[in-house]
Amino acid sequence: MANTGAYATASALTIPTTGGSRCITGVYALPCYHLETRVAYTNTVPVAPYRGAGKPEFTYLIERLVDAAARETGRDRAALRRLNLVRAEAMPYTTPVGLVFDSGDFAKNMDDALALTGYAAFEPRRAQAAARGRLRGYGFAVYQEPDGYYDSHVRAAFDADGVLSLYTTAQANGQGHVTTFTQMVSQKLGLPAERIRVVQGDSDRVGVATGTGGSRETTVTGTAFVHCAQAIVEKGRLIAAHRLEAPAADIEFVVDDIGGAFVIAGTDRRVTIGAVARAAHSDDLPAGIEPGLEASDFYKPTAYSFPSGCHACEVEIDPESGEVALVAYSAVNDFGVVVNPPLLEGQVHGGVAQGIGQALFEQLLHDPDSGQLLSGSFMDYCLPRAAELPLFGWARNEVPCKTNPLGVKGCGESGCTASLAAVVSAVLDALAVRGVTQLDMPATAERVWRALQDADLRKG
Repeated sequence: MANTGAYATASALTIPTTGGSRCITGVYALPCYHLETRVAYTNTVPVAPYRGAGKPEFTYLIERLVDAAARETGRDRAALRRLNLVRAEAMPYTTPVGLVFDSGDFAKNMDDALALTGYAAFEPRRAQAAARGRLRGYGFAVYQEPDGYYDSHVRAAFDADGVLSLYTTAQANGQGHVTTFTQMVSQKLGLPAERIRVVQGDSDRVGVATGTGGSRETTVTGTAFVHCAQAIVEKGRLIAAHRLEAPAADIEFVVDDIGGAFVIAGTDRRVTIGAVARAAHSDDLPAGIEPGLEASDFYKPTAYSFPSGCHACEVEIDPESGEVALVAYSAVNDFGVVVNPPLLEGQVHGGVAQGIGQALFEQLLHDPDSGQLLSGSFMDYCLPRAAELPLFGWARNEVPCKTNPLGVKGCGESGCTASLAAVVSAVLDALAVRGVTQLDMPATAERVWRALQDADLRKG
């Protein structure tokens, strides 16, 4: 049952239906599924897609179910998952939902995360916490999420001074698009970063497309810029052949320590791409070649990319107050070929922090009689702060994506997709020794304390 607020806005209804439900079978080789989603209008504000758009909720569902199955059958949580994970050798694998996993090693992601976080040696840590009067729990979640859809419209154009402008319908709000696109094109063309500028979100210059969203800028917009770079090289080859007085078939484009250049094969005669770009604006051009050196591309992928991984964490709970302390958090992710590791890690850190907020702190409260919102400001609505978050452990498995020429996979939604289930799994693992088997997000101190009190009452 999904609350869509007082009105249906944009693609809001896809969040609990076609958007998130794609993840209902998770990373498991399940032959079939049954899912029914109902969407309700309420007196709350309308909702809209936001960092995950249903993927965190449905990943939370399947991971909670697997934990419950392990508990009821007396199996180790990791062993039960390992028994059911889609195997790397089964790729490409079509899920009953219709997704086609092109690549990934889900079992390795999980095993690496458990090793990184000392899963096998957790029980001594639990015993040490118990000696201090604390309940300690370990939780983890494996995930995949489909990324890289819609479209992107880009243009790459050299000016007469040899400066390359990259125009895109994407618009960054903290992801680092300028750095990423500059780096990608610089590597393809051998052009110094200072000779590249990025112009974002200007449809007058590049044309109309969907814009930023869906963890797809590196996969979709990046691919479009690669297509532009290839087209620029092909036209540049003709101009270079004219300048070098050689057949175009003998011209090769190379990127080496000196930079990007057109070279006569088997010789040391070369002309830089910057010089070719300047020549493209001169009157001395081959017959039939229009002035300028630029290319445009409208790219719409036909298949998703599938980032995946395993996030694991540990919590300690004060049973007297119900307060939950997140004491450790680590993640092993597969984002395919990585373009810029620091930007990638920052994206995941942000998503993890948002997921932790949803799992432990954030809650909209309404008066039960009037329906009036009670948590209408950040004085009343609790967001996670640095003091509530540990340093994150981090590792990667790079399995190249096969559905785009770069081998990259999206990353923006992965942090919160995995963190909800991982954190609540740890909370319930800590509470299990006191007989608590069910608790809904957010695991606030009050909710945890009441769950413990109710469990004590049931015991008599």
